[in-house]
Amino acid sequence: MAWWRLSPLDWIRIAVLAAGLLCVATGLLPVADARASMGEIAPLLLFLASVIILAELVKTAAVFDVVATRLAILGRGNYPALFLLCVAFASLTTVFLNLDTTAVLLTPVMLALADRARIAPLPVAVTTVWLANTASLLLPVSNLTNLLAADRIALSPARFATRLLLPQLVAIAMTMVFLWLFYWRRAQRGVDRYVPSEPVAPADPVLFRVAAVACLLFAGLLFTGIPLQVSSLAAMLVVVAAFAVRARDRLTWRLIPWQLLVFVSGLFLVVPTLQRHGLDQVMTHLIGGDGGGDGAYRAAAAGAGLSNLINNLPAYAAGAVAVPEDDHTRLLALLVGVNVGPLVTPWASVATLLWFEWCGRHALRVPLVKFVLTGLALAVTALAATVTALLATG
Repeated sequence: MAWWRLSPLDWIRIAVLAAGLLCVATGLLPVADARASMGEIAPLLLFLASVIILAELVKTAAVFDVVATRLAILGRGNYPALFLLCVAFASLTTVFLNLDTTAVLLTPVMLALADRARIAPLPVAVTTVWLANTASLLLPVSNLTNLLAADRIALSPARFATRLLLPQLVAIAMTMVFLWLFYWRRAQRGVDRYVPSEPVAPADPVLFRVAAVACLLFAGLLFTGIPLQVSSLAAMLVVVAAFAVRARDRLTWRLIPWQLLVFVSGLFLVVPTLQRHGLDQVMTHLIGGDGGGDGAYRAAAAGAGLSNLINNLPAYAAGAVAVPEDDHTRLLALLVGVNVGPLVTPWASVATLLWFEWCGRHALRVPLVKFVLTGLALAVTALAATVTALLATG
């Protein structure tokens, strides 16, 4: 790694880790607490590393190119049809697998789709990251925060889905409106139609088949109850073994997403420090003690705001402490906030972090000002509409 080649975002990641280590060195975060925090996120770090390596090798094996070409052919050159296909693909992947899988496996498909159809990559890429977050409400498996909430309020997957079906549909509908308005409409894309490319023939059919099977293995293991990091590691090892036999030169140290691992490690040192020094009390004050509609909107807004400041997982943990055990409506409103709201900052959710990692690997420059402003507009509007739908089904 050459220091002079680091991007400004890389320096921010390193600075976050340095800040976390400084918290430990100064005693703001006791060593025992730091060790416990690192122990808790070790499975997350293993998942992030293995799933990025898996996706990078699957991309090299041309699996994403093949899927993207088929998707472009289905759209037949029609942008509205392609838009609906991309929305449906991203939404279903998020709902039935989870938002991180969408960010890892679908982002490269969408970027390959842009290459194959010779269209602007930003609209399809933003479709992935927005729906990875906003379509993650329906099932407990769709998001780790959902699992935590469902366990606390003792809802089965079927009852959980029934309670959140209307809010989920509203969140997806609002996302579609803002995607079309800011990224997909004629004035944004510049052309009326696109030209689908011919089907892709993978250069190494054996690697292609092994990589495709590994993707299916990863997706299938998600339904077995096996920990996420074990599923991603098993699928990664299958692909790595195939590349070791047929294309060993593609197995390089550059596959390891060190930037992502550095940032997440630093984040989970800084956030526990904040929690020790008043973060939980701040969330209690922001959410307040009022129930009913006002309390639900406040819980959602507090969860969304804190998610964009520090990440949605610690935001949910801090917010859940402030909600009484029997106040299911406010807890679900908080869940809406930390699922639908993390659309503004690059670190607001792990899925968004993974998405930025893939955009960087694909050399896609994401205009941060537009990303932040359009994400803020969607987050505020979708949050209000989704909480309203939640209250209507209460």
